[in-house]
Amino acid sequence: MHNIEIYTTAWCPYCARAKDLLDSKGLQYQEIGVQHDRGLAQAMVERSGRTSVPQIFIGGEHIGGSDDLWAAERSGELERLLTKHSISA
Repeated sequence: MHNIEIYTTAWCPYCARAKDLLDSKGLQYQEIGVQHDRGLAQAMVERSGRTSVPQIFIGGEHIGGSDDLWAAERSGELERLLTKHSISA
């Protein structure tokens, strides 16, 4: 199991933006494509309570979407979460 999971679709610019941030920090993550799998899409909704992508989890903790991830980066919360879950590049 990866410590960072991101539910995505191939055509989503917000997904690309979130992955760009994770990539820029050298973080590994599991990308879960939901565009062709209703079961995975339903699992995402059940875990997050949201139907939009991306949905991002760090250490099993729901972060939210791309805007939420970027807000966590700006506030320093992302670093705290990575430290809390012992995740490093």
